[in-house]
Amino acid sequence: MKLLCISDIHGRADLLDRVLDFGRRQGCTSTLVAGDLCFPGPEPLRTWKMLMEAKAHLVRGVTDLAVGTVNPDTIRTSSPEQAARLDLLRACREQLGDVILTRLARLPTSFRLSLESGGELLLVHGSPRDPSSPLTHDMDDEELAAMLGDEPADIVICGASHVPFDRVSGTTRIVNVGSVGEAPSAGCAHAAVVESSHAGVEVRLITLAAQEA
Repeated sequence: MKLLCISDIHGRADLLDRVLDFGRRQGCTSTLVAGDLCFPGPEPLRTWKMLMEAKAHLVRGVTDLAVGTVNPDTIRTSSPEQAARLDLLRACREQLGDVILTRLARLPTSFRLSLESGGELLLVHGSPRDPSSPLTHDMDDEELAAMLGDEPADIVICGASHVPFDRVSGTTRIVNVGSVGEAPSAGCAHAAVVESSHAGVEVRLITLAAQEA
């Protein structure tokens, strides 16, 4: 089993296209996506269609819930920045249409997968305890343990923070796969390749440079 694990696409269909192509070239047979799929664009509809074509396993991120449920016409803004953000939300919703908006809002907050090694993988946007609160690279061991709670999965795949890392907390391996569409380094895209066999699990965190991503 070889999995392409990604997160935080944020409507960057151009980067998603290249990351999915990378996964195919690596021999990945399934794609797992840890939320924040379509907003703020610029190509939310194309992004959604590509994920459907890839038969990706999706969980809901914070922006997915907002796009799927928030009516921008009911929100009052107090700054030009807020107004611009609201315009992006309105445009995103118009591109996606009612059917996809409903599907976004109804995405699960977690996805579990049994591994050939006998363990279990959990896919979540933020953390097992709170899908809206991220596991971040600068948390200490106590903070990570608190955010994991009593989660039984052997490996947690997550996103939300846009900064990738691979750490072990207690008996749980945490792999934050970073961001496809909003990586801190402009033009780059993050991904992880997770390979499971009876011998165990191997993880490779990938940063595709601008010309590769």
